[in-house]
Amino acid sequence: MGLISNGTTIFDAGALDSGLAKGAMTFIKKLTASSSATLSFVHGASGVVLDGTYKEYLFTFNNIHPGTNNKRLTFNMSIDGGTNYNVLKTSTYFYAFNFESADNPEVEYNSGSDLAQDAGFQMLTTEIQLDADGCSAGFMHLFNPSSTTFIKHFIAVTNDYQNEDRDYSNYSAGYGNTTSAVNAIQFKMNGGNIDAGDICLYGIS
Repeated sequence: MGLISNGTTIFDAGALDSGLAKGAMTFIKKLTASSSATLSFVHGASGVVLDGTYKEYLFTFNNIHPGTNNKRLTFNMSIDGGTNYNVLKTSTYFYAFNFESADNPEVEYNSGSDLAQDAGFQMLTTEIQLDADGCSAGFMHLFNPSSTTFIKHFIAVTNDYQNEDRDYSNYSAGYGNTTSAVNAIQFKMNGGNIDAGDICLYGIS
């Protein structure tokens, strides 16, 4: 038995119809940190695409390690090709954590990490441990950044190894309150450098 929606066959005999358009994720750019103050993805620079080519963009964070103990990965948006990273944002931020000893796990809304019409950098992680094995990993979705009609939504999920042997799962989301096209994104720690790790950019169609 097939599955048909509005006259279009979606499944036939348990398989996706071969003629059905399917979404794809296209690799665009990888930036690797090496005691880097910032990692910036600027449309049109060094092969970066961040325009209307895709309606959704995905950034992945792999083994982000700070150069200074207990620092946090952050990001901001630009509407002028990276001259200024200061788009007003409104966001929400919460996390769940557990100790290696399994003592006192919690889920908590963190009002100190959200923004309310603020041009500052948005927190994406908690304080990452400087230990050799300390790092953070995760991803961030940015939706339709080239729109000149709508605000710019983002959703981010990260996981990191914090001090006191805690595992944090962090969830942040919000929007850049601009109807100008966002054409650059910058990542940095909230103090010191990004010692190591990489951030990759993908376009989703």
